[in-house]
Amino acid sequence: MSLPLFWFIVIAFLWIGYLFLEGFDLGVGMLMKLMARNEKERRVLLNTIGPVWDGNEVWLITVGAMTFAAFPMWYASLFSALYIPLVLVLMGLIFRAVSIEYRGKHDSDSWRNRWDWGLALGSLVAAFGVGAALGLTTTGLPLNENGDRVGGAFAWLTPYAVLGGVAVVAFCLVHACAFLMLKTDGEIRDRARRAVLRWLPLGILPLAAWAIIVQFMNAKVATLPLLVVAVVGALLAWIFARRGKDGATFVSLALFLVAGAVTIFASMYPVVLPSTLDAAWNLTVENASASPYALKVMSWVALFGLPVVVLYQGWTYWVFRKRVTAESIPAPHSFNAQ
Repeated sequence: MSLPLFWFIVIAFLWIGYLFLEGFDLGVGMLMKLMARNEKERRVLLNTIGPVWDGNEVWLITVGAMTFAAFPMWYASLFSALYIPLVLVLMGLIFRAVSIEYRGKHDSDSWRNRWDWGLALGSLVAAFGVGAALGLTTTGLPLNENGDRVGGAFAWLTPYAVLGGVAVVAFCLVHACAFLMLKTDGEIRDRARRAVLRWLPLGILPLAAWAIIVQFMNAKVATLPLLVVAVVGALLAWIFARRGKDGATFVSLALFLVAGAVTIFASMYPVVLPSTLDAAWNLTVENASASPYALKVMSWVALFGLPVVVLYQGWTYWVFRKRVTAESIPAPHSFNAQ
């Protein structure tokens, strides 16, 4: 296996890991204003992601840093062309993080309500922005022969960007409901199960459409079986949710995501960022990659570092594996200086 191909696989793995892990906690953030009916329920939702949300964001930082190091031309063209949406993603993540940390600092309904809106809207903006960026990465931007964007500041705002953004937002919401089935009990768990049964077909449709579009744009027959696996995963998720099998529902929905995302990345290979102006100006794993020496050094670091990160995060989820219930939430309190 060539080093550029190895690093393309690593970056695809990191993006899929980010969508899988950050997907449900972005969705839980949005559900703070959609599903929770009172303060105790909102605190239940918040406690399901409390121990893990900041660790999940590390995947986004890592994939950005590794893209910069392994494929500097890909990084430069994508981040400069998508400067506005990526700044919005950053702002959304900042508002989300601050909201999580600050909402419990004062015992006031109006105080908490403002931060809950910050959490919900920050999660929505971040999810949409990441989806738009990935949608354009896989369908193309107006790039010239130097990899520079052609057009104004909003040349990125295309139907494919909107599709990618809607796909990630919709999947995050369904994924979050499946996660809440697994992590809560009582009324919230039942409500989440009903939401999965009602909204799963609609929630996965944009992501499925995205995978199919990329598949046909690149006309690769070899990735068609992956689309079948994704469909099977979605069907199993709905069947298991109907039977009340929480773990199986969550795993099946993860299977849909992984199979669909692998379809997208495998279909576009060896292109990492298509040019909509001229296919000869496409960025590929070869012409966008760093030097062989840099890739070799990075490969040794990744072979030791990535397993440690995955094992550590897996251990974190194992430690905090118990369900969260409304009865386990203590009364709110605040510190008032005398």
